[in-house]
Amino acid sequence: MAAAVRDFLRAAGLPLDSDPNLVGTPERVAEAWGQFLDGYGRTPEDALGETFPGPPDASGELVVVTDLRFQSMCPHHLLPVEGRAHVAYVPRSRVVGFGRLGALVDCFAHRLILQEDLARAVASSLARVLKSPATACIIEAEQSCLRIRGDRQRDARTHSEAYEGQLRKDGALRRELWARLSTMRR
Repeated sequence: MAAAVRDFLRAAGLPLDSDPNLVGTPERVAEAWGQFLDGYGRTPEDALGETFPGPPDASGELVVVTDLRFQSMCPHHLLPVEGRAHVAYVPRSRVVGFGRLGALVDCFAHRLILQEDLARAVASSLARVLKSPATACIIEAEQSCLRIRGDRQRDARTHSEAYEGQLRKDGALRRELWARLSTMRR
């Protein structure tokens, strides 16, 4: 990767050997991109880690964790995306630690992935791994490709939603989720 970055910088006409600020840049960029893309080496099962028995008397109550900050890279322009994910699920027989939900978001965010696909991957993985009857991932983000290039919409935020199971249809459970998210924003 460092060799490719070196070739890229040379193709851009930059003086790699004479500019002290560029000495070591290819190696630093390669190291940074290794972190940006480390999600390809993880599975949702790895990210969620150990699961625990769910509450025996659970009858459709939501578990909601909001404002899980993430960073990603746009697959179209290789520019940064920063955002917050709000993740919800209804436990069935298994639950995970709250922090593991952030790890699940990062598992997919640390790939070249569209925001819509990120939300879908989180919601579907939670449904599959935890066998949850209802999951959701709602993402709000700031896309650098929208903010710093083209029309330069500096204040634009993008929103994506993905639902699985009982949350897929607009019903009481989805309204409860949105009511919780609304009260947390005040």
